[in-house]
Amino acid sequence: MKYVKNIVLKNDKKCLIRNAVGDDAQEVLNIFLLTHEQTDFLSSYRDEATFDAAFEKQFLTDKESADREVYLCAVVDGRIVGTAGVDGKGENKVRHRAEFGIGIDKDFWGIGIGRALTAACIECAKDAGYSQLELEVVSDNSSAIALYKSMGVVEFGRNPRGFISRFLGWQELVSMRLELN
Repeated sequence: MKYVKNIVLKNDKKCLIRNAVGDDAQEVLNIFLLTHEQTDFLSSYRDEATFDAAFEKQFLTDKESADREVYLCAVVDGRIVGTAGVDGKGENKVRHRAEFGIGIDKDFWGIGIGRALTAACIECAKDAGYSQLELEVVSDNSSAIALYKSMGVVEFGRNPRGFISRFLGWQELVSMRLELN
């Protein structure tokens, strides 16, 4: 699934939202490691990453040719500052459902990249034929929850022991979904 869109951010900089491709592997890996170091809102820590640039290159190459999945990147001033993806939940009874995930360099929070990546993932999920897009978000991540709600995503449950943080103990996860049709 192909995606390309240019946007202007709140700080008047230009941002390109596009498919991350195999040649982006090292930079995508770097932003993954950075974002997983910067916040306790993601599902793993930097030191838990068990893959390298070669693995990342194969992952991105596979996503490039996928019909119903996509991995996107946000590029500002020629460098990748965020990524997001849509993955199917499986076949048969769950083939209508997709998962959404996003990570952005903390230096670029609050200027519209999260909204642009979310909108791109919603568009891609619709184009892929999914009827429901789902995500989980740490309940303390009020900015992300507000963003998702502003885009029509609704809460459908909470897991008070969703994550166990090295720093905070239990973290509650909010389950959210968006009906696409």
